[in-house]
Amino acid sequence: MSAASRVKRLLPKADVKVFERSGFVSYAPCGIPYLLGGVVGSLDKLVHYSVDFFRERRGIDVHVHASVEDAGKDYVEVSEGGRSKRYDWDVLVLATGARPVVPPIPGVELEGVLTLRNLEDGAKAKEMLARAERVGVVGGGYIGLEVAENLVRLGKKVLMFEMLPHIMPTLDHDVAKRVERELVEYGVELHLSEKVVEFGGGERVSRVVTEKGSYDVDLVFMAVGVRPDTALAERLGLKLGETRAVWTDSRMRTSLENVYAVGDVAETVNLVTGKRDWIPLAPAANKMGFVAGSNIAGMDIEFPGVVGTAITKAFGLEIGRTGLSEAQAKRLDYDVVSVSISAKTRAGYYPEPKAIKVKLVAEAESGRLLGAQVVGYEGVLARINTVAALLPWGATVRDLFFADLAYAPPFAPVWDPLVVAARVLMKKLH
Repeated sequence: MSAASRVKRLLPKADVKVFERSGFVSYAPCGIPYLLGGVVGSLDKLVHYSVDFFRERRGIDVHVHASVEDAGKDYVEVSEGGRSKRYDWDVLVLATGARPVVPPIPGVELEGVLTLRNLEDGAKAKEMLARAERVGVVGGGYIGLEVAENLVRLGKKVLMFEMLPHIMPTLDHDVAKRVERELVEYGVELHLSEKVVEFGGGERVSRVVTEKGSYDVDLVFMAVGVRPDTALAERLGLKLGETRAVWTDSRMRTSLENVYAVGDVAETVNLVTGKRDWIPLAPAANKMGFVAGSNIAGMDIEFPGVVGTAITKAFGLEIGRTGLSEAQAKRLDYDVVSVSISAKTRAGYYPEPKAIKVKLVAEAESGRLLGAQVVGYEGVLARINTVAALLPWGATVRDLFFADLAYAPPFAPVWDPLVVAARVLMKKLH
């Protein structure tokens, strides 16, 4: 919708059609876990703009419950209302997103084994949760974490299964451990280094079987990751990139003339490594749409790339990361130096300072910042965004140390935790 809206704004007379498989457009899938937990009161609150808004206010011909089944170099075949219809195009934008990974585990097709992709999935899950007490969550990434928190809020017994040694693989082990303690403190039953091998039950799931044991459940959420939904792109013969997402240039153009790809289906550039990467996150997806729509309308705008900034929370604990973790940097053969520090979020004499942990990762020889991870009970967003803003410019640890960060007792100590971490890391860098 970002691309469509941009084209209509710049070219009001353009005939812009949007085909959406679900019944909603311009909605917030990131809010689905909070719908399950009752933080968001109703499904409609996750819809930013209605279908009628785009049709009547912006003049976009929106088709919902419309599945694009095939595409060629100047047409798409759309199934809607039980019929198939062909539409011609001069310019095509693919925004097919990412689909949940569903491993071929025996029993995965059972009723009660759920994934969350769209609002309809969220509505179905909310209904089924009313009849569940023990819920399994397979996967300890962002979605798994947020689902687990909200299920605990509902009073459910939550069992989380992660085949890796720690949850949240984009974090380093030492940082993830802090998050794990928070989960356990709130009653989540963690099963780490425990691969799920089967889902048992009759017609409906009733147990999760791992390499180590069998566990009774009433419902299971699969949250083991996502992959780009490239089925339509492959029918068009588009080039896929190194990450198996759709290859695009900086103007979001694909390998086929007049075809653009945006959002979670599209590959981009990692501004830390300079290499092709696929990081499916909402802020970048919306900017990609803006860039594609602008270029379609005759402007010349480039999407520079991403550094992989993300934030979430586990109960009271805020969790932020940007750039490369220490483990990622080492896998990419960087000569890495890192530091972790613990500090307070406010001046020591100001009431109720909160604990915060900062980990910085840098290149040993140059001192260039490669990434950061921050966890704490307040102030994580501002600090992770500060590092995220510095990373694309090749900033060093010294640059962070001398950054003119704001100070006042209610918000930060004189020596901000970021600055303290940079000072300690500078010592390691000599």
